[in-house]
Amino acid sequence: MARDHKAFRRRGCAVAVSVAALTVAGTVLTELPASAAGLPKGHDVSSHQGNVNWSRARARGARFVYVKATESTTYRNPYFTRQYNGARNAGIIRGAYHFALPDRSSGRSQAAYFVRNGGRWRADGWTLPPALDIEYNPYSAKHRCYGLSKAAMVRWLHSFSDEVRRRTGRRPVIYTTARWWNTCTGGSRSFASNHALWLAGRSPAESGSLPAGWSYWTFWQYGTKGSLPGDQNLFNGSRAQLKRFARGG
Repeated sequence: MARDHKAFRRRGCAVAVSVAALTVAGTVLTELPASAAGLPKGHDVSSHQGNVNWSRARARGARFVYVKATESTTYRNPYFTRQYNGARNAGIIRGAYHFALPDRSSGRSQAAYFVRNGGRWRADGWTLPPALDIEYNPYSAKHRCYGLSKAAMVRWLHSFSDEVRRRTGRRPVIYTTARWWNTCTGGSRSFASNHALWLAGRSPAESGSLPAGWSYWTFWQYGTKGSLPGDQNLFNGSRAQLKRFARGG
């Protein structure tokens, strides 16, 4: 069975996954989490978190969550259904994400597997668009960009995105870091206009923290530990905007 890659984010190699993100008062948010108390809090979970107490997470401020569904075309989170449905039953907006392994199969194949195994979307206001987690290869330090050229990586990403859109009607959110994006895609600017950014790691206030093409983020994964199960995130907007984003508005 494939490993769950949350562990690799804790080593600083996270790259995750953005329609261009919402801004606050028309500007890029620069506050650190401690001073951004007005933004909706969220988290992301995988099999590492197992059976989550969703009522407690909601009471501690969780307003959204991304749940790992799949990896490549060979792994499905065994806790996915109970995590995904449990979040919704507790009144938390939820979405599913896929961990990409571009050296294993095509973007189209992985997108199809993802959608068949939890990566669906519907405009009910409770379902976030599907998300793609794309980061350095956790299985090979030698082939950190999965052995793909920059052009081939861009083609793989477009293939994944096009298939997700064909099957769900939404473009996937892209979870990544500026370093991975600029290293492995050559700083492609062909995604920012219609993919929301889920930024991992560095503060958006830091110079060079955004991947090429994006001028703001939609989600920011700012920590691996906190009051909520799993990794800690913020949404760059109001709760009403979060609901509209989930609906596709």
